[in-house]
Amino acid sequence: MTGKELREKYIRFFREHGHAEISGFSLIPENDPTVLFTTAGMHPLVPYILGAEHPAGKRLVDYQRCIRTGDIDAVGDASHLTFFEMLGNWSLGDYFKEEAIRMSYEFLTSPRWLGIDPGRLSVTVFAGDEMVPRDEESAEIWRSLGIPEERIHFMSREHNWWGPAGKTGPCGPDTEMFIDTGKPPCGPDCKPGCSCGKYFEIWNDVFMEYNKKADGTYEPLSRKCVDTGMGLERTTAILQGKQSVYDTEFFVPIIRAIEESTGAVYGRDPEKDVSIRIISDHIKAATFILGDERGVTPSNVGQGYVLRRLIRRAIRHARKLGVEGNFVHLPAQVVLDMYKEYYPLLAEKRDFVLEELRVEEDKFLKTLQKGEHEFEKMLPNLLKNPKKVIPGRIAFRLYDTYGFPIEVTEELAREHGLTVDRAGFDEEFERHRERSKQGADRVFKGGLADHTEETTKLHTATHLLHQALRIVLGPHVQQKGSNITPERLRFDFSHPDKLTPEQIRKVEEIVNQKIKEDLPVTMEVMTLEEAKEKGAIAFFTDRYDEKVKVYSVGDFSKEVCGGPHVERTGVLGRFKIVKEQSSSAGVRRIRAVLLPPDGSSEE
Repeated sequence: MTGKELREKYIRFFREHGHAEISGFSLIPENDPTVLFTTAGMHPLVPYILGAEHPAGKRLVDYQRCIRTGDIDAVGDASHLTFFEMLGNWSLGDYFKEEAIRMSYEFLTSPRWLGIDPGRLSVTVFAGDEMVPRDEESAEIWRSLGIPEERIHFMSREHNWWGPAGKTGPCGPDTEMFIDTGKPPCGPDCKPGCSCGKYFEIWNDVFMEYNKKADGTYEPLSRKCVDTGMGLERTTAILQGKQSVYDTEFFVPIIRAIEESTGAVYGRDPEKDVSIRIISDHIKAATFILGDERGVTPSNVGQGYVLRRLIRRAIRHARKLGVEGNFVHLPAQVVLDMYKEYYPLLAEKRDFVLEELRVEEDKFLKTLQKGEHEFEKMLPNLLKNPKKVIPGRIAFRLYDTYGFPIEVTEELAREHGLTVDRAGFDEEFERHRERSKQGADRVFKGGLADHTEETTKLHTATHLLHQALRIVLGPHVQQKGSNITPERLRFDFSHPDKLTPEQIRKVEEIVNQKIKEDLPVTMEVMTLEEAKEKGAIAFFTDRYDEKVKVYSVGDFSKEVCGGPHVERTGVLGRFKIVKEQSSSAGVRRIRAVLLPPDGSSEE
């Protein structure tokens, strides 16, 4: 089965079971300060899982592009990916365990759908602990479907529990489905979840049935939800009997382009294979980040830093394969062609994506020259060391400050009769990696799950700010990102120039005037086509029949948004811009706060 067939069968199956297909969301989360990228299909739907009404109803299905950055340094093996697509379906207070598990089993085993031999399926369910009882209900459903006792495994909270999104809130057990690959067990304790490769996780059904309270106890939820996820690339690989996702059509065309450009042949040299996998994964991820509706450009902060790191790591491995000049645009062109059917925006942004990659590659090649120059400056002192060893901290400084590959440092060292303390470098690198990982794929503490009074007010204020910027600067202004905490809002928007003090004052005046007018905030559910006709601001997709929420602030602002919002603007207080700066090329960033109406506050 091809990946295209899997994607289309999944959507068709759940549509036949009463689910509304919704568009996937941007890779750049909106109004979420806790994660850099959308990491799973459920991530953008957290507000609806927590109780908000979704305009498309209670049964949803989609495919979502995702980025996970915590394991960037592990990419290069046969399984890790930075960019992937997630197939998902949801029940928002509708069906629960019985129907969810039965649909999962039908889709996996029915000859009309995936046709997997039921004898290859094993499942895991929550074993229970001192806080929450064992999930016998899910286990009994699997038994009723014919899964024998020896293939139903009760696992700990670490393996079979999700949430809550913050310290409190909805959470619950999950049941995971595994395919036996046919490999021999690694030992007597080999079971699903083992890393030996015998069992391959294909699907996960999460059952949000508890509310975790502030005192750490759990109470049953009155509105129970189901969230499921299936990785498109990994599932395609197992259905095709492939050893790796890199052997599927999601990567083969990209690898072919790399082979043609480098002369390397995939599958002959394990070390070169690592480089080819890294290039193909990282360039795909970079292309999707640049081609996103809220696409960022390479920089030294946030999403832009991750993007820069991906591009530069791909370039370093291209150099290992013998590439000298510009290269990354070649595999990127293949990615753009491969995915334009499902993500038409990639075609629209093609020239932008390729130009940004070229600019970043030129910058990095110059950076490498600087690193070589820095090495030459250090060389006299390094040669004085009687041990003829370059300390690991110095090698890491070349890597961290100049992006200088450790392999290049070792090569230059050899040319001068030196070696590199690789263990010391690895130790420094590991410390750096742990710091990066802690700041990359953090769990959703606050952010989309945070609907406090403060964040709700600031969310509404972003609508006023957006419209005020369009009035003062022009209709070219479009939101490029939003990040809200209970203390402040951060709003990124398209504009080429620094705002003048007069423009900032004018924007503040307009927002505060609309707050003073105490305008009503209303919501209507309509199709995207209707929203467009009514002049609502939005990122429009190709599916204009999709239902969305449109929030209007009096007659001043009309915007497609998921909420939450206040009922009237008069409760917002006083709006104050505290900082305006560049975010990336052609994008400005405003930080603003809401103060008490009398203005009394420490600023």
